[in-house]
Amino acid sequence: MAVLGTEAPFFSQLWFYYDRNRGKIRSRYNSLTKKFLAYNDPVENPDAFLRQPQFEALEMYVFLKEFMHNAQVVEIFDQWRRREGDFSEASYYGVDKNGAVTLFNFITEEDTEALFKQMRKYREAYPNYIYALTMGLGKTILMATCIFYEFLLAKKYPKSDLYCHNALVFAPDKTVLESLREIITFDKSKVVPPEYVKALEPLIKVHFLDDSGVTLHVLDDSDFNIVISNTQKIITKRKRKEDKPADLFFQDIAKDPVLGDLYGPTALEAPDSPDLVQDEKSLIENQRFKKLTRLKHLGVYVDEAHHLFGADLEKEIRKGSGAKTSLRDTINLLAERTSVVACYNFTGTPYVKTQPLPEVVYAYGLREAIQNEYLKDAFPQGFEDIKGEVFVRNAIKEFWQDYGGQTFEGLNPKLCFFATTIEEATQELRPMVEAALADLGLPSSKILVNVGDAKITKDEDIRNFNELDVPGSTGNEKQFLILVGKGREGWNCRSLFGVAMFRSPKSKVFVLQATMRCLRQITETQHRARVFLSNENLETLDAELQSNFNMTINDLKGKGESTSIAYEVRVVPPPRTLAIKEITHHYELIEKDPSEPVNFDLEHLDLEKYLVKVHEIATLRREQAAKSRTDASLNDSRPFSELTLVAEVARYLNMKALDVKRHLDASVDGMGKTVETVSTYNEVLYDVIIPGLFNHLWEVRSTQEIHDREVVLLKDPKDADYYTFRAKPELVITQDSSALSKDEKSKTFHADTYCFDSKPERECFLQYVASDKVEEVYFTGMFTSGQGELSVQYYDPDSQRIRSYYPDFLAKMTDGSYQLIEVKGDNKIDDRIVKAKAEAATEVATASNIEYIMYAGSQLTNTNVLTDQDFSDSILEVDQ
Repeated sequence: MAVLGTEAPFFSQLWFYYDRNRGKIRSRYNSLTKKFLAYNDPVENPDAFLRQPQFEALEMYVFLKEFMHNAQVVEIFDQWRRREGDFSEASYYGVDKNGAVTLFNFITEEDTEALFKQMRKYREAYPNYIYALTMGLGKTILMATCIFYEFLLAKKYPKSDLYCHNALVFAPDKTVLESLREIITFDKSKVVPPEYVKALEPLIKVHFLDDSGVTLHVLDDSDFNIVISNTQKIITKRKRKEDKPADLFFQDIAKDPVLGDLYGPTALEAPDSPDLVQDEKSLIENQRFKKLTRLKHLGVYVDEAHHLFGADLEKEIRKGSGAKTSLRDTINLLAERTSVVACYNFTGTPYVKTQPLPEVVYAYGLREAIQNEYLKDAFPQGFEDIKGEVFVRNAIKEFWQDYGGQTFEGLNPKLCFFATTIEEATQELRPMVEAALADLGLPSSKILVNVGDAKITKDEDIRNFNELDVPGSTGNEKQFLILVGKGREGWNCRSLFGVAMFRSPKSKVFVLQATMRCLRQITETQHRARVFLSNENLETLDAELQSNFNMTINDLKGKGESTSIAYEVRVVPPPRTLAIKEITHHYELIEKDPSEPVNFDLEHLDLEKYLVKVHEIATLRREQAAKSRTDASLNDSRPFSELTLVAEVARYLNMKALDVKRHLDASVDGMGKTVETVSTYNEVLYDVIIPGLFNHLWEVRSTQEIHDREVVLLKDPKDADYYTFRAKPELVITQDSSALSKDEKSKTFHADTYCFDSKPERECFLQYVASDKVEEVYFTGMFTSGQGELSVQYYDPDSQRIRSYYPDFLAKMTDGSYQLIEVKGDNKIDDRIVKAKAEAATEVATASNIEYIMYAGSQLTNTNVLTDQDFSDSILEVDQ
């Protein structure tokens, strides 16, 4: 199992399949789901709120629901390994751990069978999915987004079993429970299309169980409840004491349905119920559990889900047992007594001791998060044979050299010392920190101590601790923190830029958890956090990184000395504008009244293209050409009956099934011939039958409107003085560059810095700015996230969605004409998405009396495109 288990885990193969077939898959979703995804897709919506990993996880969430119909992971894996169902064609190829495409057979049957048995061992009675996103990527927001999506679709399709009508959110402990309040306070309009927010808001009823004495008030069989609790407030327990008189009193009360509900936490069923507590081993189920069993279509969401699997998961996986934790028992009991749609587990890593969790469906690891700048970079140091006071003094000195006197989004950078005991924090660490601050001339008022003891940590300290990330607060002024036991999940401080841990804690994983506290992103520029550890703790960190993230401590340092750096890009006034024509297409569906039956002309249909082609070479002993043949027996086609054929056509055309049947019965080809052909060649249904019947019954008429529009090439940034871009220095040209003359600079720079993606782009700019044929030229290709308005809408043939395309350059020539310019790598010229962009841009440019030109990279690097006469004839022409 080593190959599939660690080198190329199944969740990587599943994402590869989805990513490769995204357009085809998303085209089969319902219209509401398409709108929801489009609103959150950063490609389609430049203002989308979700980060790329969050959106990718949402895509996988929707894929499993609407394409795989909530299938269990073991069922999906079995289809994939057998190349059946939706995987019958695409899964001949897989992807290895480095992202390289490989033939399916790089994984042996023995490997897949071992993993299949493991998955089957851990299989539950309900679908169970694990989403592994590393700390700092926003699992809580992702969870909220998924719940909002569920409720919207449940409202739209109330009879469907696919969607959750209620959500139960579990946190492992009180600390994480508090962080889940964000589900309640989160602005839904950031992830829900605005037109649906008002409809969603009044539906949702939130129940936050932060007090063990609070009764859960939900109406039986009601919908759209979100119940947030830690496991201890729902979990089933065993009775461990004899009944006292008060207990017997409440048992009598519980027989009354009204009083039993009122005294919920101790209420029991009637005496004839199988749940009646009869002896010491009987389960006590609290009122909250009873209430939850009366909610239908329940979705269970587990935060920090590695707690769900127990401390000995790695041993359990290797020996193949299916041991359960108390939380899993509680979820299983819920599934037995009400309808659980699925259990969605969110965790920070797909690994436990390098072993992938068996039901992970999406993962975005710590290494990728650092490399792609979703987290801070890190600089870990281990100190050996060093005294405690020297360790503390050095940490504070280096930290202050790096960050002293700076602010980030109005927040002061913080350094946190983690102590193993209260005595260490108060009697050793604090005096050392005070002495080190005095050496730097810093006041001791910058110290905050939070050890969980009310005698030492007062209410004011707690308030300051909670306001560390609040600009202008007293808490923000505290820059040197001394903490005990606060490094675990649930404590987030974006302004934390360093951690220090000298003594080794009892829990080795605490070293990893505490270190990761300082990696949360702040500002749009990636910063580097400092990690000061004893050498023993550094070795522990390395081991825990390997165990939990399948990476080494060197990977934690991100990209190391990256060749790209951050640039502050400012708008250069006055605003540059361009008058263009905006083309609006209107489509009208006209219903026909056909007098003749529909004719699919199946008799003359070329069916060869639907057959599987086999290329054979008779022998390798001598050079011999391959022979090709077609084999109908290899077609993996689903047989249709009259009933299923009519249902499929009716679903696509949104017609009444009886009307579809009437037209197919009366067709020239006849129902029998149609069913026979479609059963043998499934593609005919979607290529011929459905389009043929649509064109028979309706006509699509299109009209075009052209409006004048003035677009701004670059807008001022919101709530900031500049934009931030990263680029390699050799690809950057600034307004102060000595490489350009004064006259050349006067032709360009609507932004003071141009960050090019490639050498051909830079070369194109230099050729245009130096040419006497050019009056002005502006690089617009870097502003693709709504900073500018020069964009063209086009139809993406892969996703089947309308997207925005931003050309690379706008040039005004000395003869008064304009050019829209695109630079593409030679290997991308014939890409169908590139052609779709070019076709849309050409339409708008032509209507605006602008020339659209696409240059290949090699043409720009080998020739001057504005002066070479021979080359001017080789400019790529776009089909009109």
